[in-house]
Amino acid sequence: MGSVVWLVPAFLTTVYRFGAFSVVRRCMKITTGQEYAAKIINTKKLSARDHQKLEREARICRLLKHPNIVRLHDSISEEGFHYLVFDLVTGGELFEDIVAREYYSEADASHCIQQILESVNHCHLNGIVHRDLKPENLLLASKSKGAAVKLADFGLAIEVQGEQQAWFGFAGTPGYLSPEVLRKDPYGKPVDMWACGVILYILLVGYPPFWDEDQHRLYQQIKAGAYDFPSPEWDTVTPEAKDLINKMLTINPAKRITASEALKHPWICQRSTVASMMHRQETVDCKSMLACVSSRKQEIIKVTEQLIEAINNGDFEAYTKICDPGLTSFEPEALGNLVEGMDFHRFYFENALSKSNKPIHTIILNPHVHLVGDDAACIAYIRLTQYMDGSGMPKTMQSEETRVWHRRDGKWQNVHFHRSGSPTVPIK
Repeated sequence: MGSVVWLVPAFLTTVYRFGAFSVVRRCMKITTGQEYAAKIINTKKLSARDHQKLEREARICRLLKHPNIVRLHDSISEEGFHYLVFDLVTGGELFEDIVAREYYSEADASHCIQQILESVNHCHLNGIVHRDLKPENLLLASKSKGAAVKLADFGLAIEVQGEQQAWFGFAGTPGYLSPEVLRKDPYGKPVDMWACGVILYILLVGYPPFWDEDQHRLYQQIKAGAYDFPSPEWDTVTPEAKDLINKMLTINPAKRITASEALKHPWICQRSTVASMMHRQETVDCKSMLACVSSRKQEIIKVTEQLIEAINNGDFEAYTKICDPGLTSFEPEALGNLVEGMDFHRFYFENALSKSNKPIHTIILNPHVHLVGDDAACIAYIRLTQYMDGSGMPKTMQSEETRVWHRRDGKWQNVHFHRSGSPTVPIK
């Protein structure tokens, strides 16, 4: 990073999240030693419109300063790259934390949604509509008990004037889209409150109010506001909680509850007397909350393991079936260059990997998968490679790797690879 305030890219090792042209890595402020998260955007491939979106995201994030929003500390532009330096949040996603809890009650759900509403209210007071409220963008500041919920990722956020309603384009995640967006009507701040209603519903029972594998039927459900509170899981939920959901999932955006109004709702502001303290084991046990996400994350881990197995076996044919022909890679062997295509990799398969008869064993540690929509994902992990050197002594190499995957025709393909640390081929 060009700024003298932050450490250089060589130290930006841990990948947390990613987008089409960006990764988020850990960095450190030189003057204090405090760690932050740097979103690194490759601007060389951005269109003029993408540049405008980046400028808008930075402008919006600079404006928002709230304990329940991931804060932007610096914005640095260099030739070919732009860096956005945010709070480092290490607690993971809120929903993953809830599933891991031993005790979880309606009152806990109330506390969670209150923090989300506080962040949304701050956005709306500053003329910002997030447009992509969903579980993946709700993070915990740390792994400590009671850590603050923080709203992240303002890549789709827009600026509005007051209660302005306009057609800002189709944006968001299918299950969290509001009826007015699906109808392509003018919209504004109420779209965030609809998404809050979907999130609150999931927080209470572990599955969404609208669901269908067919997207057209899903959208029909949403436009009709076709949800209910089925028995038995909703029987123990208080009427006040259901009332707040109904006010959030009101089809008419003009009649939908606002963030400031929701914060004054009895289920929020009188939590200790209104929200139930009973443990909701069925919610914690409900795999629906993470089933779809978890299964896709497991798919990414599995296909990554298959790719590494092909490398260990020196099987270039299997490797090419898993990789996109235009695979881009950034690794030590390329001497700082971004390499495109398979020829660079073919050399190692034909001249080193395939001719090695020494056993190679690989362990993937701390895999972290981030999903982007239904057909893109990134996995970051530590790779330990065990092998025997020329003298017969066991050796271990370590590297930190990131792979970007796209799903095409139902098949996951590796489209980008980044590695820091040891080379692919064990040194003889």
